[in-house]
Amino acid sequence: MKILDQIGQPGPAISYAGLIEKIEILRSTLRWSSRLERADIEKLLRQASTLRDEVMQLSHTERFVQAATGDVERMPDKPLASGDRRKALLARSFIFEGTFGDNPTLLEALEISEKAAPTDLPVLIDGESGTGKELMAKVIHANGGRADRPYISVNCGAIPDNLLESELFGHKRGAFTGAASDRKGKFESAHTGTIFLDEIGELPLTGQVKLLRVLESHEIQRVGSDEVIGVDTRIVAATNRNLRKLSEEGRFREDLFYRLSVIHVSLPPLRERRDEIPLLISYFSDEAAEMLKRRPVKLTPRLRDFLIHYAYPGNIRELRNMMYRISCLAGDVANIEHLPVDLRPASFNANPSGAVATSNITSVTSLSEAKRAASDEAEKAFLQRGLQEVGGTVAELARRVDMNRSHLQMLLKKHGLHSKDFRHGTSGKGDEQEDRAAEEG
Repeated sequence: MKILDQIGQPGPAISYAGLIEKIEILRSTLRWSSRLERADIEKLLRQASTLRDEVMQLSHTERFVQAATGDVERMPDKPLASGDRRKALLARSFIFEGTFGDNPTLLEALEISEKAAPTDLPVLIDGESGTGKELMAKVIHANGGRADRPYISVNCGAIPDNLLESELFGHKRGAFTGAASDRKGKFESAHTGTIFLDEIGELPLTGQVKLLRVLESHEIQRVGSDEVIGVDTRIVAATNRNLRKLSEEGRFREDLFYRLSVIHVSLPPLRERRDEIPLLISYFSDEAAEMLKRRPVKLTPRLRDFLIHYAYPGNIRELRNMMYRISCLAGDVANIEHLPVDLRPASFNANPSGAVATSNITSVTSLSEAKRAASDEAEKAFLQRGLQEVGGTVAELARRVDMNRSHLQMLLKKHGLHSKDFRHGTSGKGDEQEDRAAEEG
């Protein structure tokens, strides 16, 4: 969806997103300008803000008209391929910086968010820790009608029970020991904007009752006050837990769950988005280099191979932290040795030089025995590295090396390798039980 051609010369049209980006650059430049008077800067900033609001409003209006009239280009009879779906999101000026790849589950989440963003409906985002739930909340906020309003983030799992009500709704001076002055709560600070309730599954039942009341009445009361304060706040919540299951167990209010999950968005783990890993490695490497004020570090083929195939139980957050660590510790080139010790392949820790171990070769008496011993050592090192990369999940290793699982178990037993020794909490109980049963068999 394009609205402005380059003036006076042929060229690509400027999208809504591109226009807003130019306006933001202008605003940032003006804030630090030393050549203009302060009054002129403030006047231009107000004009830029007004223009941004008008562009956003036109964008939302045109999207609504296209959806209502059944735009054929947007809603084809045949499902779009992943790459085309991503291009279509960009063409519709949907802003989702910081997300990469063409994973169908991720694209579905973005498409749901695109439709939900212009509304005020509550959104519940679920996914494993580190999958980018807060980033998705910011995407929804940035593409909605409240984009220029406050965005307030609250970690529900980090607030002590006795301070929960004060943190969310504020307090009056003298309401309790230590309340030296009146204080706004998070909901009041987010008035007319968006409040992001992270780790909502950690909220105690007493807090759930109070939150439900706010969702129903759109009103709050500060602790120690009888005054009722109206709040107009968009709710986006996130969790890495199964709230439906928690509600069935009586640990999360069912009525609150249905209130929060009017729009439900699920984010896939990084191990299901492997097409993104090379892009993320490059992105975080550049980001770390900029922060550390150095050139981006180069990765050896062995380290790159490890990073691409590692299971990432901590998802995108773990990959980002790993790239920052590597960028900080390495010189111009990073190798396996720059990984945390507990993540390095077992074969590297036993033999950092990378050469095949010779402990079983020195005692052989013939060339054929030497060849067989060297082959065994190489085979064991290969299996150790593979188990490390898949977090000890034998089924996944068998799939990667295209080997029958029972044959793989036989090789592991031959070399005295146990999958449990390579687990870092990434395998499910089902995989662990199956692997144990196979080892015992």
